[in-house]
Parts: sequence; C-alpha cells; structure tokens
Amino acid sequence: MIHLEMNLSLLFPVLQADLLLLSSSEPLNLIYIETAELDGLVSKYMNVNMNLFICEVRCEPPNNRLDKFTGTLTVRGETFALDNERILLRGCTLRNTEWCFGLVVFGGPDTKLMQNSGKSIFKRTSIDRLMNVLVIFIFGFLAFLCTILSIGNAIWEYQEGNSFITFLPRADGANASLSAFLTFWSYVIILNTVVPISLYVSVEILRLGNSYFIDWDCKMYHVKSNTPAQARTTTLNEELGQIKYIFSDKTGTLTQNIMTFNRCSINGKSYDMVLCLRDAMQRNKTEKVDFSWNSLADPKFCFHDHKLVEAVKSGSPEVQAFFRLLALCHTVMPEEKTEELFYQAQSPDEGALVTAARNFGFVFRSRTPETISLVEMGMPTTYKLLAVLDFNNVRKRMSVIVRSPEGKLTLYCKGADTIIYERLHPSSSKLITTEHLNEYAGEGLRTLALAYKDLDEDEFEKWKERHHEASTTVEDREAKLDTIYEEIEKDLLLLGASAVEDKLQDGVPQTIEQLAKADIKIWVLTGDKQETAENIGYSCNMLREEMKEIFIVAANTAEEKSRLLGKKSQVVEDEKVDGEYGLVINGHSLVREIVLLIEKSIYLSSSSILAFALQKDMHLELLRTACMCQTVICCRVTPLQKAQVVELVKKHKKAVTLAIGDGANDVSMIKTAHIGVGISGQEGMQAVLSSDFSFAQFRYLQRLLLVHGRWSYLRMCKFLRYFFYKNFTFTFVHFWYGFFCGFSAQTVYDEWFITLYNLVYAALPVIGLSLFDQDVNDRWSFQYPQLYAPGQLNQYFSKMAFARILLHSCYSSLVLFFIPWAAMCDTVRDDGKEIADYQSFALLAQTCLLIAVSVQLGLDTYYWTAVNQFFLWGSLSVYFAVTFTMYSNGMYLIFTSSFPFIGTARNSLNQPNVWLTIFLTTILCILPVVAKRFLFIQLKPTINDKVRHEVRQAKAVPPPPPRKFPRRRISTRRSGYAFSHARGYGDLVTSGRFLRIPVKSRPALFPHTDTPVADSTPQTYRTIFEEAQSP
Repeated sequence: MIHLEMNLSLLFPVLQADLLLLSSSEPLNLIYIETAELDGLVSKYMNVNMNLFICEVRCEPPNNRLDKFTGTLTVRGETFALDNERILLRGCTLRNTEWCFGLVVFGGPDTKLMQNSGKSIFKRTSIDRLMNVLVIFIFGFLAFLCTILSIGNAIWEYQEGNSFITFLPRADGANASLSAFLTFWSYVIILNTVVPISLYVSVEILRLGNSYFIDWDCKMYHVKSNTPAQARTTTLNEELGQIKYIFSDKTGTLTQNIMTFNRCSINGKSYDMVLCLRDAMQRNKTEKVDFSWNSLADPKFCFHDHKLVEAVKSGSPEVQAFFRLLALCHTVMPEEKTEELFYQAQSPDEGALVTAARNFGFVFRSRTPETISLVEMGMPTTYKLLAVLDFNNVRKRMSVIVRSPEGKLTLYCKGADTIIYERLHPSSSKLITTEHLNEYAGEGLRTLALAYKDLDEDEFEKWKERHHEASTTVEDREAKLDTIYEEIEKDLLLLGASAVEDKLQDGVPQTIEQLAKADIKIWVLTGDKQETAENIGYSCNMLREEMKEIFIVAANTAEEKSRLLGKKSQVVEDEKVDGEYGLVINGHSLVREIVLLIEKSIYLSSSSILAFALQKDMHLELLRTACMCQTVICCRVTPLQKAQVVELVKKHKKAVTLAIGDGANDVSMIKTAHIGVGISGQEGMQAVLSSDFSFAQFRYLQRLLLVHGRWSYLRMCKFLRYFFYKNFTFTFVHFWYGFFCGFSAQTVYDEWFITLYNLVYAALPVIGLSLFDQDVNDRWSFQYPQLYAPGQLNQYFSKMAFARILLHSCYSSLVLFFIPWAAMCDTVRDDGKEIADYQSFALLAQTCLLIAVSVQLGLDTYYWTAVNQFFLWGSLSVYFAVTFTMYSNGMYLIFTSSFPFIGTARNSLNQPNVWLTIFLTTILCILPVVAKRFLFIQLKPTINDKVRHEVRQAKAVPPPPPRKFPRRRISTRRSGYAFSHARGYGDLVTSGRFLRIPVKSRPALFPHTDTPVADSTPQTYRTIFEEAQSP
C-alpha cells in the first residue's frame, strides 16, 4: 500500500505504479486524476472507503489494455468486482486531492503504461544504409582495380623486366609473381583515395549545419510560448525530405482541445452572425459583448452579438429558457477556488455550453445528488433534480427532469438534431432552425438541438413506477430502460440549437492541404472516440462532405473482417485508384462493425477491425486497404497499437515515416517511426524528450518538411554525387597512368597535391555547396509542394545514380589523363626546349583535374552566396599559391628531398599551350553534362526544371500565401456534440439510486457521490454500484 500526498514541491504527483484506490482526502470519497499522458483525455475516478484492513485482490496478468481491467476484491468474506474505473494507471496525475491511499497492483515493467512503451531503436537514414552498401562495393572495386594492375605488372615483368636488370638489379628470389604481389598492395595504398575515408566526417558537418538552420529559423518560433524549433538529433535531416507517411496524434497536436460557444439559434433567430468564419475580419473589428453586468461571468468568454444579451436582459422567455436548459441539463461539476468559479466537465463541449449559460446570466453554482443550484439573472434559484436520463451512443441525447421552486415539473433535453426532431410535438416548428443548423454545420461547427417538455404530476408518477420496474429487472435492463426513456422523451417543444467550435491549432487545415499536395499521406492515430475523430477529420479537410452514401456491413468475427478487407483490396489493387480515399478505423476490439461511405471513388470506412487487423494473418489486408487512402484515421487505439501501425507501414511499404505527437501516449510511435516529432503542448514534455525534432505548433511541420527537409535532402544528394565524382576522377587518373609506367605503382601527381587535394583544395567548396545551396527559395517551395516528390522517389541519389557517377568519373579521368598526355608528348617551349617530363605532366594533370571538378561544382550550384564564391575562388587561389611556393627555389634549398619539383610551375604555367590544354580538357569534361542537361530540360523536364524556369521568368518572389478560411459548405451531416461522448455519468450525479435520495446514515463500500474539482481541464468520471452491508 502506498500513500500519495500533495506538497509545495510537487503539486500534482504522477503515479509510478498501477494502483487500486482505497481512500482519499475528499469528503465524498472521490479521486480526481488526469490521464492525458495515456490517451490524451482527462478522467475522474471514484474510490472506496478506507475500512479495508485485511483484503485479497485477484486480477488478470499484466497486459497492455489501457481500457480494461478484470479482478475481484475479497474483504470480510464478501467479494466485489474490480474493473477499470477502480484502477489508477501509471502515468496519471493526481489533481485537486490532498492525499490518497492505494494498493499497488502492477509495478515496474508490469504496469500497463510500460507494457505499451516502445523500444528505443537506433535510427539511421536510408542514405546512411545506402552509403554503407556503397562503401563495401568501393572496397571490392578497389581490390578489382589493384588486381588488374598487379596482373599487368606480372605480365610486364615477365616480358620486359629482364631488359632493366642491368641498371635495376633484382633481389635474390625476386620474380614476376612476387613483384605482382607487392604491386597489388602498393596500388592499394595509392588508390585508397577511392575509399571515402573523409566522407562520414563531412556528412556529419553538413548535418550539423543544417540542424542549426532549423534551430535558427525564426519562422518556426512560437512567440506565445517562447518556443523555438529544435533539431534534437543531427543524423536524420535529409530523411525529412523523403517522408511519405505522417502519423499524427489528434488531441493537442491537431487541436487545442478547447471548445468555444460560437453561435446559437433561439426561437427561429440566429445570433452572432459576424462570428461566421467567412467574416473573420469583420469579427475582429466588431466590439465584444460587455459582461460586466454579470459579476459571475467568465472573463475569458468572448461573444460579439449584442442582441442576444439584450434579449436576455429584456426577459425573453424563449431565450431565458434556452440558457436555463444549458445550465441544468449536464453532468458538470463546479468548484469555487480563490473566489473564482471553475467547471469540471466530462467533455470540453459541455464545459463550453455551461460557460455560455453562465455568462448570459444563468450561472450554475453547485449541485448535490438531489438539487441543482443556479443564479438566474442575479437571483439564487434551486431546482430539485428528480431524474437524469443519461447519454449513450445509441440514444445520442441527454435529459434531466427537474422541479422548479414554483413546483413546476419540466423535462429538458439536448442531443443530435436528427434524434430530437423525431421526438418533437407536431406543433413545434423546425424549418428555420434546420436552416440554421445547416449553416452551422457548413461552417464546421458542432451542433446540438435543445428541447423541453412540461410534465404532469400524475404522468410522471406513473412513469416513475415503470422505470423502477425496469431498473430492477435482471435481463435486458439497458434495453428496457431505453424503452422507458422513449416513453417520456416525446412531444417535445423545440427551443433552438447551439453551435460549438472545436478549435484547431492555427494553420492545421492549410498545413494538411499543403502536405497532401506534396503526396504525403496523413494517418491520424488517436485514443479519442470515433465520432470526435471524424469531426476533426472534417474540420481539417482530411475528410470531405462528398461522401454521401453510407453502407453498413456487419462483421462479428475476425474472419469476416478479413474477408471484407480482402474483398475491398481485390476491388482496388496496387493503390492505382481513381479519386481520393479516406479510412476510419476503430481500435476497440469489442465493437464489431464496418461502416463504408462511398461516392464514386471515395471511401470512408469505420470499423473495430484494428485489433483483429494487426494480427499476423490480417495485417497485409489492412495495409493494402489503408494505403489506397489519402487519409486514414485510427481512433480508440492504445499507444502500443499506434506503434504497431507505424511498424506495419515501415516494414511492408519501405517508405519513410514520420510520427508527431505531444503526449506520453505518443512516445511509442515517435520512437518507432523513422522521424519522430514532438510538440511542446499541454501534455508535458515526454514526447519532446523522445523526439528527433520538436516545435510548438503543428503548422510548422510543413516548413520542416517542404523547406528544411527538401533542402537537406537536395544538399546531401548533391554532396554525395560530387564527393564520389571528384574522388573517383582523381583515382582513375592513377589507374590509367599505371599502363604507362610499367605498373610500377608510381603516382601521377605530386605527393603534396595528393595530401592537400581532399584536405584543402576540394574540401571547402563542396561544404559550401552542401550548406547553402537551394534550388528555389522557401516561398516557391510552398507555392509548389510537388517539388517534394523527387525525395519520396529517391531520385537524386541511388544505386543507379552512383553507377552514372562512376561512368562520368571514368570518362572525365580519361579526358584528364590522355588530353594532357597527348598535349605534352613531343612538345617544346617557345624557346625550343622540351617540357615533356614527368614533373610537367604531373603539374598539368593535377591543374586540369582541380579546375575541371571546380567547374563541375559551379554547374551543380543553384544558389550562389558570398560564402560559395569565397570557398570556390579561394580554393583555386590557394592551390596556385601553394604550387608556386612549393615549386620555388627557396623550398627546394631548405627541404631538398621533400620538394623536388623545383621550377616546374613557373616553367610550365607560363606557356600558352599549357593553358590551352587546361581549357580544352575542362570543356571536354563538362560538355557531356551540359549537353545532357540541355536535352533533358527541352525534351523531358522534371518538376524542378519547370519551377526553376518559372522562377527565372517571374519578376518578383511570390507573396506569402493568404490566410485561407474554411469554405462554407452545405451539409446534412451534423458535427454532433453528443456523438463525441462515451456513456454519460448521470448515475453518478444521482448517487447511484435513480429517482431516490440515498439514506445518508448507511455506510457504503463504493460511494456514489461527487465533489467539485478545481482545475478547468476536462475530465470524466464514473460510478460504482456495489455496496457493502453494515457491520
């Protein structure tokens, strides 16, 4: 048993084990916790009285099911059932409770959170893996070249070697075979420059520089939270330019998890028209409603239509009844803290509606199991709560029956408009309200219809008796209770409709639209409910209203689900489909149904198949189906299932994946994906600490991928292509020279040039190219997201690209060797002296090489900066300065053995034919490259060629994209608030005995009453019905 307690240094203790609650400091024996780190939501749990001294707990073995727990508690010979509502999981945060006692059920790696934790893996980019393969190939290629040269040496020694014995005598026992063996290892040393020893160091420098560019990007800095973007690793930058699949959390990542009361329709009149999204600019200019007349108003509440306040103040019965309903029909818990009123709601929707009623003069102050206390227009009023007809996913509505201080019985009901309309009295007009609902839904708001009914005392008493019979039955209790509810929830009078906005983070729809244009598929993996996930999908424009026809296919077994998925995969194969697809999958294995929405080529599938589909015999069917969709939404998934979905795509699609989230429940998929991105939000820093990149808002993802990611990939590929080109060209010249020096392993270049070539002469220019080059600027990158596609297809660097580099280097080396060789053969100076010596040839060959590779780098550079210019011209200047210095008389006199090329530079480079040879060699080296690029641009231009051509034609940089507002859409679909909830908690509000006040003197093992909570973060709470007998 452990004891958790609040203190000044740890205001909100985080649980480190799975606990069975035994007692708390709350007077009504409740415990309040936040479960955002587990599922992105917040929950409130009941506890049990601390009258258990000796007890026995039997439970299930450790598992990863966050939403299920099975066990029994035996105390004093009586056994009570234990379920998930009695267990506090590791990772939960204790809120608004001074202390609690709990019994540890699972600890350490056995806790459900740890069972869902993913393993940390070492992440490497696809280019890293390719480089490793190429390095192995290069070693083999080096051995092949050395073998050819050693065989040539053996043949030369056998045929020509005896001619040189007179002045080059052989050692005893030396023969052609021994000479070939020694020559092999000599050429391994000479040709070792083909092995990219400095490649990995240069790559890390490049990655570090590009990581700093991400850290320094002011356009990814969030001013409000003072949070800059951060590259937490320096090894994955170029992978950001190859993303094909994005796996995103919903709560806190796409949304702010904040609901606001935006509009309402009362008695056929719509209020707050200027708050419509299409009139956002007008809204900013409109004066906000002044609620100073209401001392209990929430200062953070914002509304713009002054007519609604005037209607409330003037005593309009319809308007006052509307807000009275919002203040009474809910399960919100209030608490006054430091003279401020806070609401604790099972969902943000309910909190927004009760807050709206509060600001318009109907303030919900407190509740007991049998009463609800309001302050109506400044007058305290207490209603007697007689019944709560609770919400569930079938009813899609909630009702309360209350008695006013005047003794009037009234039923207040709120729910989905289609459900409410079926229960309206024939005299109740709904035409105008329907138009308003269509308008609200078209703007992406979550709508709710409100109605009421005055009850007769005799009618209510008879209904109460029938309800008691249904509630005490053993078989089909739920169905019979629903039937009883139906009897009284009819002939309602419509009051109006409300519209609540589920606030997305800024720029989320635009970001998703941009990423979709870049052919990036977005999968949303959330622990939230199915309807909430669908609502967000529509709000983000991931799902669209074109999906009109609905086909429901029942699937009660895994075999049926496999058959259905297999059938769908057979209809549309290999992802070659017309139109766009969307898929919604429910991860809860207990709900078995598939909903398929289709219009022409657009599908929306909602199912509980995820738990089944992740099984080994079905995962391919799931993957084939999902990969045909542009958008996939997996709801009610556990952290482990998130990681399994990511791993499924990684393993079978061979595509680069990115996971983004903001909570501890996202850590598993962040670790599993190729790239993990953490958002520093309201759910802590666990996701950020486990991520590879982090920032504050989802909208920064498009800049991270479309700008920094694409540039990093482009720069890395250019660097690798040029690096291999210059090294292979350098080495192949040695290879050709071997055929002209008797395979004697003599170097063609000066030894100082060999030392400084990769260290000084060719190092900085390629680093400058790799750090600063960009094909187009960031504005054009956003203007044409299609520029991202080559990275997904790995077009810029691959095995085929490496083979082309090898051929290009072979051609360049032939030109760089044979053109100088032919130009120097039998050549004389202007004064008639010969210059055809080894030293002059070496100088000419190395000068041609350096100038040719420098020109090639210039052709590969799209974006010239002062740094690029300085590095390129500076390297050439350093080469000539070092050459003239090392070949001077002074260096020869000081270090005779180290600088034998005395006077070679000044004697060779002052001849016009030498410079003509350098010019001719350079032209012949770059001619095939220029010709190929010209022909491809004219005959088969890439998207990059087309955009760069348009950039050159444009007179100015494109302006930043205007802020887009969601298009107004006419829709019959309601973003229903009621759909987003699980089963409600009316039983808890009424203390577990429906329509009856419990006996206060009777002790209960599992009490059923609530207390308020101080924090305004949304939480849920449930009831427990078992009671212990009196001792």
